[in-house]
Amino acid sequence: MRSQRTTLTRTSFGYFFPLRRHGLLLIALLTILGSRCTHAAEPIVVESPDGSVSVSFEINGDDLTYAIHRGEKTIIERSKVEVFTDAALELTGTQTQTHDSVWEPVYGQFRSIRDHHNELTLSLTADRVPVELICRVFDTGVGMRFVMSDESRGRKISFRTVHRLPDVVVAHNGSRGHQLDGLTKDIHVSVPLVARRSDNVHVAILESDLYSAAGFESLRMNYSAPNKGILAANSAVSQGTGHVTPWRVILIGDTAGALTVNTVALNLAAPCQIDDTDWILPGKGLWDWRIHGYHNGDFTYGIDTRSYLRLIDFCAENDIEYLTVDDFWFEHAGNGKMKVSPKVDITKVIQYAKEKDVRIMLYYDRKKGNFGDETLFEHYADLGAAGIKYGFMGNKATFTRESIDAAAENKLLINFHDGPVPMTGVQRTMPNLISREYCHGQQDARKAFTPETFLNMAMVSGLTGPLDMSNGNFGINSINAGEREKGPKKRNTYISTVVSEVARNVVINTGLITLPDAPEEYCRKSDLFAFLRDMPATWDDTRVPNSKLGEYISVARRSGQTWYIASVGDQNRRVLDIPLDFLSPGIRYQATVFSDGKNAHGVKNPEAYEITSTTVSKSDILSVQLAAGGGNAMILRPIE
Repeated sequence: MRSQRTTLTRTSFGYFFPLRRHGLLLIALLTILGSRCTHAAEPIVVESPDGSVSVSFEINGDDLTYAIHRGEKTIIERSKVEVFTDAALELTGTQTQTHDSVWEPVYGQFRSIRDHHNELTLSLTADRVPVELICRVFDTGVGMRFVMSDESRGRKISFRTVHRLPDVVVAHNGSRGHQLDGLTKDIHVSVPLVARRSDNVHVAILESDLYSAAGFESLRMNYSAPNKGILAANSAVSQGTGHVTPWRVILIGDTAGALTVNTVALNLAAPCQIDDTDWILPGKGLWDWRIHGYHNGDFTYGIDTRSYLRLIDFCAENDIEYLTVDDFWFEHAGNGKMKVSPKVDITKVIQYAKEKDVRIMLYYDRKKGNFGDETLFEHYADLGAAGIKYGFMGNKATFTRESIDAAAENKLLINFHDGPVPMTGVQRTMPNLISREYCHGQQDARKAFTPETFLNMAMVSGLTGPLDMSNGNFGINSINAGEREKGPKKRNTYISTVVSEVARNVVINTGLITLPDAPEEYCRKSDLFAFLRDMPATWDDTRVPNSKLGEYISVARRSGQTWYIASVGDQNRRVLDIPLDFLSPGIRYQATVFSDGKNAHGVKNPEAYEITSTTVSKSDILSVQLAAGGGNAMILRPIE
């Protein structure tokens, strides 16, 4: 699709005023008092392409402020934007343009993504130092960032934005989707923040393209009561011309689910920086960590060569592309050397995997010594690994950027674990970032991981990008009986059904679907496992027909002409109606439906399920019943 630009006209004051084109007033720049003035008599307004969202800027004294509206509704009340602490601001010019293009991600929720926005550039001086504020407005959100000039070199950038949110009923935030007590007191707020208003409009605050913002660390947010808003801030020392801040992002949706398929943050991220991405292959992977100690009657899995070879065989037989070999395959790392466990012949394991066309993700734990970051990734590539699962690297953006780059230079995928930087949008820029644990993984933190917190993480944490949550346990009774070496420590605390485990793998967006259970458990329920075996890890289209924070979600994903539809609920039995209006017209589909059994229950009877079949079309509405802690999954294939 060809990009379009707004027609611009320079005025005698040095400002740019757009003309009306194709019947759409793209930008409204109202009366400005002069080419170098400290006060704007009227707001400078930029609208989204469809005119539904608008952002207005004002300079009052030395303060630059903005407000966001959606139609007649105020989304963000007038709030302050700052680039240098307490700097005196002057407006020296404005420029506007529109952009409309389509790009294709390497993996994700969509085969192609449209980037359609209107952009306003405010040329400013801050304490006489030239800077630019760029604001891009989409139909479903807004992004703002500063661009530095050479005169700013060496000066500390303090990128601070306030977000005054009116009419908030409830808010959730952070990597675990925690529900806040309410925006009624001073609190620390983790990225992202999702707020539901009294009119059910949902607003999210996060950032994008931190990867491109050299020197900047993760966004810090605090809420100041009463009614002072969210203060979002991060800083760096300016490197001069072209140095950018991250994008500060505001997403707007009618439901929490609508935010999960919002592409604004991805569109704001820098385009792919890897020339050849053919080696970056999304897929499903088996994971050894939770299988340790599992005894099938004849064989006990452990951290040893024979266990890995057995897991590789299962992957090869079931078209599972990856095996993740987790911790303790090596004992120590330091001075560019690794002491591998005597029970593990890692060379044999990787060679056997290659013969079976299975790719190995190898864990690295920085707490067990420092291999030497400058040679770590080269060493893993030399071993023949497809990627690295990186643990305990710390919440450090600079370190994360360098690790992603080093992995890419050695054609390694990377999966960050243990409190990583969210770095929203980086999967567009550096798609070798295949997943990360910006969430609680299954069987971790039993007190925190419940059906309700799964739903919150899916609709809050998931806004930052791909998640590694390791859904897909089939031996739930065995887990709750304490028969697994790696937990849970407290028995009968794993609340889920086997159908919910399947459905969760559709709901969560990731480039690497991590399956955590033993092959024998999947074989015992081979008809149910067929869903996971057949489903892809990247998609052509995604819809979210049902969603409510902490209560339920339905996600429909298309690969080719086949739809995979999944629903997950909280600990209440419920019925969800799923309109199938996203199906192609004039086509009948064979629906294979995987349901909780009639007596299924996430605590009392988690492994009961049934499989049925029916035919459906675009005009149908399917009603699905979810057990307490349960789910539903279906595959819709067109009938020839």
